[in-house]
Amino acid sequence: MLDFFAIFSKGGIVLWCFQGAGVTESFGGPVNALIRSVILQERSGNNSFTHNALSLKYKLDNEFELVFVVGFQKILTLTYVDKFIDDVQLHFRDRYKNELEQRGALKFLLNNFEFGDDFHILLREAEGSSKAKAPVSMRTFNESQKSQKTVKSMIETKDGDKSKEQVGKKSKNAKKEGEKSGGDQAKAAAQTASKKAVETGNGGLTQEEIIERNRAKFFSKQLGGAKPEKSSKSPKPQKPKGKMNRVWDMGGKRIAELDYSGTNGDNSSDAQNQDPDATAEPLIQVDSMKGDLRGVDYESSDDDDDEDEEVQEEDRVVVANTNKKGGKKGGFGGMFGMLKGLVGSKNLTQEDMEPVLDKMRDHLIAKNVAAEIASQLCNSVAKKLEGKVMGTFTTVASTVKQALQDSLVQILQPKRRVDILRDVLEARSQRKPFVITFCGVNGVGKSTNLAKISYWLIENGFTVLIAACDTFRAGAVEQLRTHQRRLNSLHPPEKHGGQPTVQLFEKGYGKDAAGIAMEAIAFARNQGFDVVLIDTAGRMQDNAPLMTALAKLIAVNTPDLVLFVGEALVGNEAVDQLVKFNQALADHSKTDKPRLIDGIVLTKFDTIDDKVGAAISMTYITGQPIVFVGTGQTYSDLRSLNARAVVSALMKA
Repeated sequence: MLDFFAIFSKGGIVLWCFQGAGVTESFGGPVNALIRSVILQERSGNNSFTHNALSLKYKLDNEFELVFVVGFQKILTLTYVDKFIDDVQLHFRDRYKNELEQRGALKFLLNNFEFGDDFHILLREAEGSSKAKAPVSMRTFNESQKSQKTVKSMIETKDGDKSKEQVGKKSKNAKKEGEKSGGDQAKAAAQTASKKAVETGNGGLTQEEIIERNRAKFFSKQLGGAKPEKSSKSPKPQKPKGKMNRVWDMGGKRIAELDYSGTNGDNSSDAQNQDPDATAEPLIQVDSMKGDLRGVDYESSDDDDDEDEEVQEEDRVVVANTNKKGGKKGGFGGMFGMLKGLVGSKNLTQEDMEPVLDKMRDHLIAKNVAAEIASQLCNSVAKKLEGKVMGTFTTVASTVKQALQDSLVQILQPKRRVDILRDVLEARSQRKPFVITFCGVNGVGKSTNLAKISYWLIENGFTVLIAACDTFRAGAVEQLRTHQRRLNSLHPPEKHGGQPTVQLFEKGYGKDAAGIAMEAIAFARNQGFDVVLIDTAGRMQDNAPLMTALAKLIAVNTPDLVLFVGEALVGNEAVDQLVKFNQALADHSKTDKPRLIDGIVLTKFDTIDDKVGAAISMTYITGQPIVFVGTGQTYSDLRSLNARAVVSALMKA
């Protein structure tokens, strides 16, 4: 039933393994894929992983830094696997606890872990328990209770119900008669009591009640004579008698001092301070962007440190409160209990981390991280820390926060380095253009950021051809033509041997986008352009015809880089967009290995302050890096992603 079972350390040393009968393929490939795609990428929120035809289940032992992995065929439904892997972990830990406490790769290599007999015993027990819980066969009609009922019993049941109803009616009538008789007796008793009270003249009160009443009257008279002083009340604010005159900031100055028309009329003073070369500059002033792009920076604030201290203080209070039960015996019990909770002698459990993870989850969602992604991140951190021994004088909140920060940085750092300048130089050496395709939903800034990337490439000495493949939106070609004209004014052809640095390839509206892109790539190859930037029409992820056209464009032209352009303002929508874009590209592709999204361009990053959660959501879904970040309206407002700066902004209160 099982293809393999492996126990290895997080350092990569296999301690023990099992391979099923008839299985010839090595389990190294699936396990390595699990390590690369899940464990190293901090995606261990779900304990299952699929690789080709195999389904893998894994469990992390953070105390001894071990990983338990079981693999079986994907078509099988094995209900006992989760409990079986837990049992194997507990037995392996108990049997080799002394050997596992000796950390180090050399110690693991010297020890011999003979676990085959125990493994087979546990496997037989797990398989037997699953067979014992087979579905129970259905009872026959003769064995059921319904077969015992007869027509006579059903008729008697009806009569019995009627008799019950009659008995119920009789009891109700009896209750009503009793209530009437009881009410008459109560009324008679009340009348006799009132008569006696009138006769005595004291309203039926006892002697003690009369004394208490007279005493209360006496005290009320005494207190009523001394009136409270009015000075104890707060004085009412007096209303102003009339409207106060407004005092202006410029008040008291003469009109002559506020008249600047004489100095601005002839521009005599300003002309002396002006730079004589300023008039020679073009109307468009853009910063230089030679070399690699700068990263997005965030200034660290003191408020974040203050909040960390508050969280730690709150966590110390929680630890102290949990230890109060055992500290009632002595005066120092609370202090020693708190120190015991702080000193690193405690293994973290799910219950310890649950309140902190709930706060972290809400914080991530408030920072624009998709709710599903926030839950998966917190589950991954919980599995990473469960059973781990805390450091000396560290709290649960600080430990969980540090683990979450490390996970976020690991997610944002790309699995592969995307160096476009190096790739363009390599394509130039092969005498072919480097092709980049931009796709995304409507209104996210594809054309604007395409122009920014064009300016960055021109600054680094490359020639660019823009392919206007948005033949759907009115004004799309004219927008790109305007960008081309402005970019050529920043880099005049005279400075580049009479050749324009950027050109526009367009065929108008209503044409096939895939055909225009193919002609543009052929034109760029013949004319010696270094880069081709393909602008596509914006489309919603649910628009099947447009998604089919995009998949056709990518499949026919096979660009070197497919960039998804998404805005940083979205939250849960980012997940839906990227999942459906990738799914559409895979569904409409005719090859076994479809071309999916290679990278992300995150736009409108300057409008979100510290709500940078969309970067986490997009990267977590695709597993692809954020290549460019748009931070403004000018051509130089283009940055690369600084993972640590984004994470610090994300964790800031």
